[in-house]
Amino acid sequence: MECLAGRHNIDSSGEIMVLRQSCPWKLHIFELEEEMRVEPSIKYVIYEDDRGTSWRVQAVATGPDKFSSRKPLPSHWRGLEGKELSVIAEVPGCVFVHMSGFIGGNQTYEGALEMARASLKE
Repeated sequence: MECLAGRHNIDSSGEIMVLRQSCPWKLHIFELEEEMRVEPSIKYVIYEDDRGTSWRVQAVATGPDKFSSRKPLPSHWRGLEGKELSVIAEVPGCVFVHMSGFIGGNQTYEGALEMARASLKE
């Protein structure tokens, strides 16, 4: 709940949440948003990958067990990787964006945050 309560410290929109440790957030986020009356809803969750080598920015689903995202990553980023993605996104260190736009990766926390912020503006 700390990361949800502190989301405005990450981005003034309050729509980006950062997880500092691994936890099963995908189902719990909907309960917590309702319980804490979160407005506006969280659009992106940023977390370190399992290997600790890069960071992920994941679009929050429209509901529990749903595959659609509240705000997918930009369509012109989807399916791109590496340098090509970094150039198009204008964000250094990009690793990939999935074809559906539900998740992307960056080499750094700062890069993942920049990807999420740029996506909010699309």
